[in-house]
Amino acid sequence: MKTNQEFKNQALAALKGNWGRALLATLVYAIILTIATAPNIWGTLEMQAYLTEKGGMTLSTAASIIQDPAYQLLQQKANGTSALLFVLEVFLILPLSVGFANALRRLLVSADNDVLGNTFQLSFSNYWHKVLGMLLMVILTALWSLLLVIPGIIKSFSYAMTRYILEENPELSAREAIHRSRMMMRGHKFDLFWLYLSFIGWLILSFFTFGIGLLWLVPYMETAQAAFYEEVKADYAVNGGLD
Repeated sequence: MKTNQEFKNQALAALKGNWGRALLATLVYAIILTIATAPNIWGTLEMQAYLTEKGGMTLSTAASIIQDPAYQLLQQKANGTSALLFVLEVFLILPLSVGFANALRRLLVSADNDVLGNTFQLSFSNYWHKVLGMLLMVILTALWSLLLVIPGIIKSFSYAMTRYILEENPELSAREAIHRSRMMMRGHKFDLFWLYLSFIGWLILSFFTFGIGLLWLVPYMETAQAAFYEEVKADYAVNGGLD
């Protein structure tokens, strides 16, 4: 298994001369995510502001606040925006995450630097296959998280290669793509966790720039993860691809 630094070096080599394209794709991706989630965030803030105005949701005020028509209206609005967010996440955000990850993988593997164009092209090609695969992955992770937080986190690492497998192996069903990710990640879940952890310093620095640094950090991390995928995929093939 390669070291974290080797994965990072591969990512930096791929991004060299292509940072502008990667940043543009990341910015557009971030804007879409922000627009999609903004109504839900705004609704939550409205409810919080109302509760603060009424003295907070204390035992003494809870009953009156819950029965308040103004609060019920805010609650209905919040429920509606949550439902809209769910629809947007399933049919837009999830396939878009597949396209973005694989656009950076293409940059890494074949030096195809049309990151923005590939993000959209790969998001909506074989669309329903990617929607179903990612939705199933989210559901399975959520079900494991119901047991305890730790099992959910572990499973999220097990399923982490699904985004790439859905794109590279359209002949596989959603369940088969997730299963292959699980097989690839056997013995490598901590390796991926350690790779994520190695970016913690850059993440902290990004917060000091009010999140602007994330425009550089996100494509850096995604490209390094694509390099990680190529490594575990090769290891899986060497071991016969046994399920």
